[in-house]
Amino acid sequence: MSFHHVDSEVGRLGTVLLHRPGAELARLTPRNNDSLLFDGIPWVGRAQEEHDTFAQALRTHGVEVLYVSELLAETLTLPAARQEVTRAVLDDVRLGDTLRGHVAAHLAALDPAGLATTLIAGLSRAELRAGGGLVHTLMDRTDFVIDPLPNLLFTRDSSVWIGGQVAVTSLAMHARRRETTLTHAIYRHHPRFSGTPLVYEPGLEHLEGGDVLLLAPGVLAVGVGERTRPAGAERLARRCFERGLAHTVLVVPIAQERATMHLDTVCTMVDVDAVVMYPNVASTLRAWTVTSTDLQLDELVVSGPEPFIVAAAKAMRIDTLRIIDTGLDPVTAEREQWDDGNNTLAIGPRLCVAYERNTETNAQLERHGIEVIRIPGSELGSGRGGPRCMSAPIVRASSA
Repeated sequence: MSFHHVDSEVGRLGTVLLHRPGAELARLTPRNNDSLLFDGIPWVGRAQEEHDTFAQALRTHGVEVLYVSELLAETLTLPAARQEVTRAVLDDVRLGDTLRGHVAAHLAALDPAGLATTLIAGLSRAELRAGGGLVHTLMDRTDFVIDPLPNLLFTRDSSVWIGGQVAVTSLAMHARRRETTLTHAIYRHHPRFSGTPLVYEPGLEHLEGGDVLLLAPGVLAVGVGERTRPAGAERLARRCFERGLAHTVLVVPIAQERATMHLDTVCTMVDVDAVVMYPNVASTLRAWTVTSTDLQLDELVVSGPEPFIVAAAKAMRIDTLRIIDTGLDPVTAEREQWDDGNNTLAIGPRLCVAYERNTETNAQLERHGIEVIRIPGSELGSGRGGPRCMSAPIVRASSA
C-alpha cells in the first residue's frame, strides 16, 4: 500500500515533486520559443536561482522535495524502464529509419544519468555522435533530433495524486507529450512508487493537472478549455467514481486563451473554505456537477450549470466558499493574473507560496489572514506558470 496520499489542496504539504530547470531552458531561442510554449527567453542561471529559492522555502517549512531528474536517472537503471522510455523516443515518425538507428545507438551508449539529461534537455543534430540518411542530411546542425522539454518545470501538469492513486495525464500540446512518458516511467518503475495504482494514463483523452483542483476529500473541480477536453474530464470522473476516489466532480469551462490555459491560472485554494480568484471571471465562472449512483456506476448524472462558487460550496458541504480577489482594480487584476497571481501553492491552511511581484494580490491575501511566502519569479514566469504549476504534491496531511 502506497504511503503517498493527497485529498485536498490545503492539507499540510509533506512531499512535493519539482523539476529544477536546466539545459532545456538554454535551448529556447526567438525562433522556437513559441512552439515550445514560452513567452520569452529566460535567463537560465537566474531561473535556477529562483527555483532553488522556491525549493528552499518548501524545505524550511518541513516539505520533502523530490526532483524529476534524480528520480528519472534512478528509474533508468532498470532495463525495463530504459527500454520503455527509449522506445517511446524512437517511435517519433519524424526520424525516418536511418536516423532512428543512429539515435538508438547514441542513446544506448549513455549511462542512466546521461540518458536522463538527454531525454530532458533534448539532442541536436550537431550533438549526435553519428548520422546519415536523408532526414539527417536535410537537417540543420541546430535542429533537434530529440526535442527539449522546457515545460517539464511545470510538474503539476503531468501528474496529480487523488487519494492514494496517481493520474499520469494526457497532455494536449505536442511539445509536452514526452513529459508524461518520463513521469509514467517513474511512477511505474521507480522503487519508491512500486505498486502505486494509476487512475489515469497517457494516451487517454486530453487531461492536464493544472486543470484539476482537489477542493475537498471526494470533491474535484476540473477545468475544460485549451488543454483539458470535456472527454478527459468525463474519463477522470468515471474512474474516480469507480475507485471510490470522489463522489462529485465539478466541470468548469474556462476561456481558451493563453492567460487562462488551466483552471489554476484563475483560481487556487488558500484555505479549507477560501480561494484566490481572478475577479474578471469570478462572477461568470460556471460549473456542471457530475455525480454517479452506487447502483449504476457507468451512468453519470450531470446537473447545472450554476455559479462555480455555489456549486463548489454545495459539493464541499460548507456554507460559503470565500473569494479573495486578485488585485484591487481591473488593470492591476489583469496584470497580476497574467503574472500568475492566482497560481499559489498552499503549504497548509492559510499558508501559501506566491510570486513576490504580485504585490497587490499578496497584500489582499494577508488582509484575509493568509500568510504569504514570497519568492522571486521574473524568469520562471516566462513559461506562464506560478508556484502551483511548478509543484506536484505527492503527500499531504488529510484534511478530512
